[in-house]
Amino acid sequence: MTTQPTYQLWFLTGSQGLYGDDVLQQVADQSRTIAETLGGSDEIPFEIVWKPVLTDSSAIRRIMLEANADDSVIGLIAWMHTFSPAKMWISGLDALTKPLLHLHTQANEVLPWSSIDMDFMNLNQAAHGDREFGYIQTRLGVPRKTVAGHVSSPRTTQKVGIWAHAAAGRQAMRTLRLARFGDNMRNVAVTEGDKVEAELKFGVSVNTYGVNDLVEVVDAVEDAAISELVKEYQDLYDVAEELRTGGERHESLRYGARIELGLRSFLTDGGFRAFTTNFEDLGGLRQLPGLGVQRLMADGYGFGGEGDWKTSVMLHTLKAAAAGLPGGTSFMEDYTYHLVPGQELILGAHMLEVCPSIAAAKPRIEIHPLGIGNREDPVRMVFDAAPGEAVTIGIADMGDRFRFVANQIEVVEPLEALPKLPVARAVWKPQPDLATSAEAWLTAGGPHHTVLSTALNGEHLGDLADMLETELALIDASTDVRSFGRELRWNQAYYRLAQGF
Repeated sequence: MTTQPTYQLWFLTGSQGLYGDDVLQQVADQSRTIAETLGGSDEIPFEIVWKPVLTDSSAIRRIMLEANADDSVIGLIAWMHTFSPAKMWISGLDALTKPLLHLHTQANEVLPWSSIDMDFMNLNQAAHGDREFGYIQTRLGVPRKTVAGHVSSPRTTQKVGIWAHAAAGRQAMRTLRLARFGDNMRNVAVTEGDKVEAELKFGVSVNTYGVNDLVEVVDAVEDAAISELVKEYQDLYDVAEELRTGGERHESLRYGARIELGLRSFLTDGGFRAFTTNFEDLGGLRQLPGLGVQRLMADGYGFGGEGDWKTSVMLHTLKAAAAGLPGGTSFMEDYTYHLVPGQELILGAHMLEVCPSIAAAKPRIEIHPLGIGNREDPVRMVFDAAPGEAVTIGIADMGDRFRFVANQIEVVEPLEALPKLPVARAVWKPQPDLATSAEAWLTAGGPHHTVLSTALNGEHLGDLADMLETELALIDASTDVRSFGRELRWNQAYYRLAQGF
């Protein structure tokens, strides 16, 4: 189970010295109450840290630099309680490197109509104070999310919470180390990518190791540890009789456990939270890693098959963003279609590696032949994905930039049982329909490997893309292919111009 790191969101309040100490004390008291209200919301799973009211440019710049330097701070929430002249925010906003949310709210929900006087008006000026702040953010080109509404509103806290989860994903990406065991699948284009640009843009460090570096660790795993893990398998999952203790293929389960323990050891010792494998490069491994990969994903690790490090990065990022939310997040691949008119569906799966966090019921551990890899039959979990609203997203390297391509979908139950399909799978209905979704995805150059999440939605993805200043081509219920193609061309022009010369 993924655990949420101890992250903070700093709450900043803007004002000025014009109003006097009494008014500034009221501003401080009311802004502290706003911060406490946000901090008490179940939608926001991080500590909200209130900071003293900001009234001059030096203090603003200093707080921004302190936030930049503190790895526990994943974002800032800013509110202009009164009127905070925006020129004092220029140097601070220019220095800020953390995600920013502009909260447009006010202390009171109801206007006290019969008692409003100029003292009340001077104190409660967010209606135009935040417009001053909004202008300077736009003038400086500051990426941010803007949320308007009283903090008692579920809509307000939900939107702040979505942004906060996205900020946690961004922080995980910024500090991610990834291990590639072997290289990319031969002659495949979309899983390639610029690792130097990825580290510059996203912060992720991608490192390649020979598969036999892993094999040495796998071979060194002690039998006692394997026996303990096998017992855990048999307690947690529905294990096929032939794989259970005393079964004729029990040794294959033990070797699957050996791979998991070796992988965990290698990744832990190296500080890696994501990895890739490749069935074309297995070295001395006797099985293609399946079961161990599935369980590592369930614990929050990123994974990509066939050397696909970009999808592995995205999986860990979204795992971090989704921590604490209901639903699951998994490596996925669009595999084949059900094209009956009016019933069009996508069947997604992979050779072995689908995360059990999306399972509808207790997974079953089975063993079956695998026609590629030229190794022993691998063990894996087999299950159907739980129904629900979901998203899929992939990363494409466009040469001069990265593009996120995503689709809002609905995971559904298979129309019939799949007794001969020996892998975990998900069946889904893409928005707005399969033909439009597929045409738009192909037009955008989206990859065949994706991340599927029933814990996140399109707003999470949009907030994350904005934080990373990366293009997001989102296919949803309103998409039509012609307009989508125009959007891609506009995006291409924008992102090229935004890079400068």
